[in-house]
Amino acid sequence: MAQTSPTIAEQVAVLRASSTPSPTADKFTAEQQALSLQPTPEGLLPVGSAFPDGDLLDAQGDTTSLGAVLGGAPAVVIFYRGAWCPYCNIALRTYRDQLASPLADLGVTLVALSPQKADGSLTMKEKNELEFLVLSDPGNGIASALGILTHPSDGAREAQLERGLDLETMNADETTNVPMPTVALIDADGTLVWIDVHPDYTTRTESAEILAAVHENLLIGKVADTNS
Repeated sequence: MAQTSPTIAEQVAVLRASSTPSPTADKFTAEQQALSLQPTPEGLLPVGSAFPDGDLLDAQGDTTSLGAVLGGAPAVVIFYRGAWCPYCNIALRTYRDQLASPLADLGVTLVALSPQKADGSLTMKEKNELEFLVLSDPGNGIASALGILTHPSDGAREAQLERGLDLETMNADETTNVPMPTVALIDADGTLVWIDVHPDYTTRTESAEILAAVHENLLIGKVADTNS
């Protein structure tokens, strides 16, 4: 795919360069430095497993599930922390520009999940003009089953509150739990065929990596034959 817009990493570098140093910002920096040293979580659901499902909320607050929205189609599922996260906004806008159309051409559904209340999903969708599915995993049930659940450090939690951000009021389950930014590929049988987890939330899977994984793992030729 010819890439005409900057990568997520390039946009994050610009964001960091524009950040103003402060004691509050230092708390986030300390957390990010610690997270950059963390390995992939040990309890990660193995590739080849049935992908977990559960009750989800759409942006209007109606109950649904992955099975219902996918209808047997292969999918790329994006786990993000919330509409309040600047790195998540960068990532989802980039996927909008670089990923959504190529996946649609291949018959692959793009879905984004977070633990926010439904109005948070609506905010993310409207603010970034996202045409793909943006759903809430209200109790982090799917994220937990995948083994990608985490929470802010004490310092980052303090910094969030100093900036007026209280995850307990934004998350549907009234906790501070969030998923590690993750991209998962599900085949038409509902099997997890590829996953990429980022314990450091300032880094994300690039669009080109996702498309390469789709072509390698989702048997696109068979998908095309099925849809023809």
